[in-house]
Amino acid sequence: MSPRDNGRSAERRETCRYEAHAELAYRERLETVTEAIIQDCSGQECHTHIGFEPIPSRQAVIEIIDRVRELLFPGFFSRDPVDPVNYRYSIGGGATSLFSLLAEQIQRSIRHECYRLDRACSNCEELGLEAALAVMESIPDLRRILATDIRATFDGDPAAKTTDEIVYSYPGLQAIAVYRVAHRLFELGVPMLPRMMTEHMHGITGIDIHPGAVIGEGFVIDHGTGVVIGETCRIGRRVKLYQGVTLGALSFAKDENGMLVKGIKRHPDVEDNVVIYAGATILGGDTVIGQGAVIGGNVWLTHSVPPGAKVYNQTPSPVIRT
Repeated sequence: MSPRDNGRSAERRETCRYEAHAELAYRERLETVTEAIIQDCSGQECHTHIGFEPIPSRQAVIEIIDRVRELLFPGFFSRDPVDPVNYRYSIGGGATSLFSLLAEQIQRSIRHECYRLDRACSNCEELGLEAALAVMESIPDLRRILATDIRATFDGDPAAKTTDEIVYSYPGLQAIAVYRVAHRLFELGVPMLPRMMTEHMHGITGIDIHPGAVIGEGFVIDHGTGVVIGETCRIGRRVKLYQGVTLGALSFAKDENGMLVKGIKRHPDVEDNVVIYAGATILGGDTVIGQGAVIGGNVWLTHSVPPGAKVYNQTPSPVIRT
């Protein structure tokens, strides 16, 4: 090794010693910072879940969504190919796995609510098993309802070549399918879990459907990005929404302490056979869109519309420069 190489090696060793010493100094300071973080979590403003009861798992929610889609659409989303020979085995195994996942996460959701509300938790395990079984019993009916959603989507979309294409790839159908399962959980009074399911699909599809909304058969969300459907919406049969539609609240009532009043009707009703085009915003718990009405793009509505009405904005006058 040449004297120059020896010099470079010594320089590198000295640099490494300096960097190690500097890192040690920062780690010593980190101990103080970490203790401050720990102490801060004892205050009221730190949202924590530190206890012996496990909180519902986001990863388990994703697994539930995957498993339930396997049962709703056998063969489409299955981990392995499904054929006439293994069909019964595949469905049986999927049903057993889904039931166990559901029961556990429902139990966790119930216990978590008891913990937050500081009340005694009784029969949580039995309630979880009962609710999970009720969801499983709903699978055939959910399939039937989703079949009407798929047919309505296919009949109304000239770009759809097959219903398989809709099941596989349409974000509107994916969001509706998960909403229908989450809504069943909502009906059963399961806390937290239904919202976790629909919010996961919101992140994937850009479609925000609150699990408390009531939506009839033959529902279509075309394109879908930016659609918002509030908790107290009631939507009839054969309704079609395009992208960017908001069915929201007009205002929020407050009590004498200035706190929001919850559990009241805040979102509009949409009757059967209504079409709402892209970007329309319809607000208010007293607002009713009558049967067969057509709401044009970018319309802003805060009052009811009679059956059969056509609502649209005046055509703007664009400026074209040549």
